[in-house]
Amino acid sequence: MDTSRKIIHIDMDAFYASVEQRDHPEFRNKPLIIGGDPKKRGVVSTCSYEARKFGVHSAMPSSQAVKLCPQGIFIHGNMEHYMEVSAQIREIFHRYTDVIEPLSLDEAYLDVTENKVGMKSATLIAREIQRAIYQELHLTSSAGVSYNKFIAKIASDYEKPAGLTVVPPEYAEAFLEGIPIDKFYGVGKVTAEKMHRLGIHTGKDCALGANGI
Repeated sequence: MDTSRKIIHIDMDAFYASVEQRDHPEFRNKPLIIGGDPKKRGVVSTCSYEARKFGVHSAMPSSQAVKLCPQGIFIHGNMEHYMEVSAQIREIFHRYTDVIEPLSLDEAYLDVTENKVGMKSATLIAREIQRAIYQELHLTSSAGVSYNKFIAKIASDYEKPAGLTVVPPEYAEAFLEGIPIDKFYGVGKVTAEKMHRLGIHTGKDCALGANGI
């Protein structure tokens, strides 16, 4: 296992909703929901953190979202604009490395093992990127730093919003053991339910099963 790599996973916080709240003051600090019409067969694309407090989340039917959060503000969003903002974020990434693997408009892996600014610390680079995104685009992001993509992605979701979680090789096993299995990248709802039925609820349970204990 190569533990010498320095990988950053940047994940924008409630990206579409945050862009709308940035651009439209009337949406700030309000439960904003991006998606289809709740009176039709619409689906939630994403929502602000204010809406998430009511249990609203992405991929939820809009009809269910409006029941959970009747005071929610529903809009369709502007994908073309989100793509433009995503390109601006990507420009910031390129100041540090060209080894970038986008996963979607709002998240990407950055390999900064060798980087354009000659910095040895991936943690400091992650902080600089977060700071640049906030100062220049007025948006917050969360970052995970580790020696592989899998752990970096899990780490970026560990302290949202605007979080930074660093998992060096020597702490990777302990970190993963404490993570709920449904927070593992690639484990969806159906798989998580199957694993729960097998008594696997955390990374530690998964490791014990793999070792035949």
